[in-house]
Amino acid sequence: MTLVAILSGAGVSTDSGIPDYRGPRGLWRRDPEAEKLATYAYYMADPEIRRRAWRLRRAGEIWNARPNTAHRAVAALDKRPGFAVRVITQNVDGLHQLAGTPERKVLELHGTARTVVCTGCGARTPMADALARVEAGEADPPCETCGGVLKSATVMFGQRLDPGVLAKAVAIAKASEVFIAVGTTLQVQPAASLAGLAAEHGARLIVVNAEPTPYDELAAEIIREPIGTALPKLLARLR
Repeated sequence: MTLVAILSGAGVSTDSGIPDYRGPRGLWRRDPEAEKLATYAYYMADPEIRRRAWRLRRAGEIWNARPNTAHRAVAALDKRPGFAVRVITQNVDGLHQLAGTPERKVLELHGTARTVVCTGCGARTPMADALARVEAGEADPPCETCGGVLKSATVMFGQRLDPGVLAKAVAIAKASEVFIAVGTTLQVQPAASLAGLAAEHGARLIVVNAEPTPYDELAAEIIREPIGTALPKLLARLR
């Protein structure tokens, strides 16, 4: 059984209509102010930032997005005999699961946009419920349990990753025989360091990304082709 770990970044979901952040046409490059919406200190301190964030969530591309060929190729590899697949994703869109990769095999390093969490009491509710409240006129809906500030259950800038999730990701990286970093600039730590960790522990590191990454020199193979065609071809030829 070959353990294949796939670290997926925003580039995997761009063919589904979800823009990336740091790419040539990424959200942060087009609108540097938008980064404040994902920064915990700004979000908690400024009600206007929160109102803008809720408007952006409500209009977000994620709700109409469907898994693309890359997501489906990962799910297909998981069903092939001889492979154990684990997905470590920096994405918060849930598209790997929608494509058919079992939830227990997907580690969401940066959380999920499909759930809301209260910063006060920690209560979790579906994002759809919160967006319905925004639609009904609540510009910055408070927690219905304690009145605290609600945010998406994603890891914002200034917040730590869930230590349990990170520990699992580290263990998978160390144990993997093939580690594929796809659609990620490998610039955001500690997620990016997983690629180096895998290579140090003997994994064959493959980087699939449009632009160079800091870990390219450790890679056994670098692919610059579009992800929607490159990843399915790569996974199909794995032996």
